[in-house]
Amino acid sequence: MAAPIMLIHGAWLTPSSWDRFRQFYERQGLAVSAPPWPGMDRPIDILRQRPARALARLGVKQLVDHYSALVAASPAPPVLIGHSFGGLIVQLLLERGLGAAGVAIAPVPPFGVAPHPRAAWTSLPVFIAWNGWNRVMTMSLRGFSTGFAQTLPPAERLYAHDKFIVPTPGRIFFQALLGIGNRLRWDNPARPPLLLIAGGRDRTVPAAMVESNYRRQLGAPSTTSYCKFAGRSHFLCNEAGWEQVAEAALAWALEHARGMP
Repeated sequence: MAAPIMLIHGAWLTPSSWDRFRQFYERQGLAVSAPPWPGMDRPIDILRQRPARALARLGVKQLVDHYSALVAASPAPPVLIGHSFGGLIVQLLLERGLGAAGVAIAPVPPFGVAPHPRAAWTSLPVFIAWNGWNRVMTMSLRGFSTGFAQTLPPAERLYAHDKFIVPTPGRIFFQALLGIGNRLRWDNPARPPLLLIAGGRDRTVPAAMVESNYRRQLGAPSTTSYCKFAGRSHFLCNEAGWEQVAEAALAWALEHARGMP
């Protein structure tokens, strides 16, 4: 029997960003969950108008602890699939030996992978915001259109921004940069198999950054793989061709998941 699938969303997004993947996997008879970050289990309009106060204090370790408890409560070790900051969470869960396998899509890397200049540019509004460490930040339509989903047709960008983008804690960006809660052993013998997926035109986590992460992750003895989808932005789980990403992630996971026949 195939492992259950746990989908982990990233910053600026909610579990609704996984609806296409979830339905795609469920049609294949798989058990799929997409739990929200703490404080984000609310309708999108409420998250925008009245984000939970605790969201401003949410850090990387709290996120990993949150998902660690969910993985531990799963009836079987799940395949962990995460996007962006969710991809970082996947890597940190694998560091704890959790999950049958992990797929990190356009993932924020663990500490020790140098930031790409373009990644620094797209995240600059968070870093220069006054008191950004203690604030819930928002992403403008301009930021979404130029740094997150620039490959979307212009007519679709406003719709996608309104449908998917919500406030997110600024603190996690600072912690990722400073190595707070996101360090790992590159040669960890307990780490389950890992697939890293990059978008060829990603400006938030450029492919070169994912490739650098991949080279570091090769230090672990378990399977480590990498693939790149040309022409895709950071929004590759919801732009044209998302099915190819979903299928590649699933096929690799079912082949490499620990404990599967």
